[in-house]
Amino acid sequence: MSEDSNAGDGVPLSVKIRERVKAARQRFHANDNIAEFIQPGELELLLDEVEGKMKGVLDSLVIDTENDHNTNDTARRVAKMYLNEVFAGRYKAAPPITEFPNAEHLNELMIVGPITVRSACSHHFCPIIGKLWVGVLPNEHTNVIGLSKYARLAEWIMSRPQIQEEAVVQLADLIIEKTRPDGLALVIEAEHFCMAWRGVKELDSRMINSVMRGVFLKDPNLRREFLSLIRGRD
Repeated sequence: MSEDSNAGDGVPLSVKIRERVKAARQRFHANDNIAEFIQPGELELLLDEVEGKMKGVLDSLVIDTENDHNTNDTARRVAKMYLNEVFAGRYKAAPPITEFPNAEHLNELMIVGPITVRSACSHHFCPIIGKLWVGVLPNEHTNVIGLSKYARLAEWIMSRPQIQEEAVVQLADLIIEKTRPDGLALVIEAEHFCMAWRGVKELDSRMINSVMRGVFLKDPNLRREFLSLIRGRD
């Protein structure tokens, strides 16, 4: 572990990571990935720091974690859940994606989905759960990736505190970067528990939004074909 990661100097690790990000003049919003600023071994130390602060939250909620067997390990469980699972897309590098040349010069519409997506809204950290459809129109220069890789890329983007409208744009940018198609279409339909679990407590409402790039944006017939093919397919 580097000297910069030494927790014995009294400076919280989160402060050190934040300063590295600021020095690089990079954002660290809730839905940004900061993996390049986390050194080997530091994620476990950050987990310890989050656990300690989560204990403070439970104390402020007047929960007797020392004597309540249901919550005496909750701070650790929540810290692990945030860093290693539901927000892992912030702290881990992008999944490796093997790209292949389009040797057969495929140029027909390809649709992948529905892919289950899971996230949490950045406003209340309540779950967002839904389905994603991906439409790709390749060209002879497009990089071909395996079908499962679309799901891996979606999981990496969605495993952060997100706003659905921003998440679909981030994912579109990433897939365009990886594949360079003539066109890309994404549609996400999701349930937001910040509406179902709190607030208006509306259980049946869904949010649907889309991003169209390249020929999907310019060709209404192609766009209609994509939307008609995914309609009702869940």
